[in-house]
Amino acid sequence: MKKGNKVLKKALAIFIAASLMVGIAGCGNSKSEEKSIKVGSKDLTENLIVAEVYALALEDAGFSVERVMDIAGSVVHTSIMNGEIDLYPEYTGTGLISILKMDPMTDAQQVYDTVKEEYEKQYKLIWLDYSQANDGQGLVIRTDIAEKYGIKTISDLQKNASELRFASQGEFDQREDGMLGLEKLYGPFDWKSSKVYDGGLKYSVLENDEADAAPAYTTEGQLVKDEFTLLEDDKKLWPPYNLAPVVRETVLNTYPEIADILNKISATLDTKTVTKLNAEADVEKREYEEVAKEYYDSIK
Repeated sequence: MKKGNKVLKKALAIFIAASLMVGIAGCGNSKSEEKSIKVGSKDLTENLIVAEVYALALEDAGFSVERVMDIAGSVVHTSIMNGEIDLYPEYTGTGLISILKMDPMTDAQQVYDTVKEEYEKQYKLIWLDYSQANDGQGLVIRTDIAEKYGIKTISDLQKNASELRFASQGEFDQREDGMLGLEKLYGPFDWKSSKVYDGGLKYSVLENDEADAAPAYTTEGQLVKDEFTLLEDDKKLWPPYNLAPVVRETVLNTYPEIADILNKISATLDTKTVTKLNAEADVEKREYEEVAKEYYDSIK
């Protein structure tokens, strides 16, 4: 009888040990099946904000999000190709010109269709829906000067250049997508004066009446101020730089619901909205995470 008890106890011990192992294995499987995603961003205010909105939306949908923010624009494509990130906000014009090395196009849909096709073919990266937000190259002028000379377009600016002081940023004067391209398309800009300033100081230079016009990007936060006017590129020199999520194909195949989650965000973003978000961070000096959370809460 004692021997039988020993056998029974041994069998029971084996059963308990096996049950524990199954339980541990079950916990491991549960963890490995957790939906996890690595969201990246460039080192630009608006890219940080939009990437954080992506992250918040994905977390709301049950994803565990690792944030890999503030990546230099020159290496972010390499980062997603290496799997260091799974998705990030990109610009159609950047994809076309900087990554694909293709000639500029001016039609937003054509640019998007081209980068979408070529990224999938060459890199196994998927462009989701593009937003109406366009962070492209532009020219800004003081509003009082614009009103004085009736300047609304770059053509108007060119006709009145001899009356105006230009705040250049050096390399802009030598670029085909800068002053060289402008003069080929619009004609010569015979400025009253042209001095080189650091790009980060241009709005201070304009506010202090040291210059009248300067190169700008179309979603810079300072453009919410009434004292600045962004000019219309009426002859369409610059390609569109519409903002859109780029996702690794393998990740999208695993989690196809990502497309719907992020496309809903893109549908809310236009140039005016992104400019306002940039202003809240760059002009009002709020943290980008706070700006993103407030915006996400307003659209979800």
